[in-house]
Amino acid sequence: MTGLAYSVYGLATPLIQPGDDMTAYILAAVERSGCRGLQAGDVVVIAESALATAEGRVTRLEDVEPGAEALRLAREYQMDPRLVEVVLQESDQVVGGIPGFLLCMKNGTLLPNAGIDASNTPEGTVILLPADPDASAARIRAGIAGRTGADVGVVIIDSRTHAMRLGCCGVAIGCAGIPSVIDERGRSDLFGRKLEVTKRAVADCIASAAELVMGEADECVPAVVVRGVGLPVGDYAGIDTIDASECLFMGVALHADPSLLIDGEGES
Repeated sequence: MTGLAYSVYGLATPLIQPGDDMTAYILAAVERSGCRGLQAGDVVVIAESALATAEGRVTRLEDVEPGAEALRLAREYQMDPRLVEVVLQESDQVVGGIPGFLLCMKNGTLLPNAGIDASNTPEGTVILLPADPDASAARIRAGIAGRTGADVGVVIIDSRTHAMRLGCCGVAIGCAGIPSVIDERGRSDLFGRKLEVTKRAVADCIASAAELVMGEADECVPAVVVRGVGLPVGDYAGIDTIDASECLFMGVALHADPSLLIDGEGES
């Protein structure tokens, strides 16, 4: 991949509504963009909030009845108990929190508030993550191939914070058609030493590049085309994750206090 020239084309769309055909919106936006159609090897990157909206993953908080555990956590972390209830329902496990946020495990990933977003959604509603981001990526990839013949990769992305860093950047939560991680072990570094542990999270790298073009506010650019990355395109599926015990951050925390993990129903 050394020396490749990359291009990132923003795909502006109308405001996405529940039930919209995301693939159709993307292909229409491609025709209006400067990328001159999709090409084999392109990677189509889609913001999870737009995709989740199209898939109907929008919840009205007035329809949510918080339970006892949600009320307890809401008091402890100064949150809307209705939001906490939705977070509990969407989480695999709750690790802890700070005022305004619960730190959750979901689909093998550590993230705040189970990925639930209150921005870019109508007042009084929140957007949940797509129910199965990998399946959504595979469906859109197949739809693009069926309508255009282009063999592309598809990555679904979200914004995340990172330990001890200010701000957020992109991270892949769903992937189809390209590997999410490239194993660099066995290659030599600048001084001839063999790499022993390095694996490149290429889907996450693509996600961060895409977010520079998408923005986080009212840009209405929910997707991009990334061209020239040189990744193999084929029968790849899913995001590679590791167990919490293998994660440096979670492993240290669990070693110090194994009781940190609380399941999505609020039981330790």
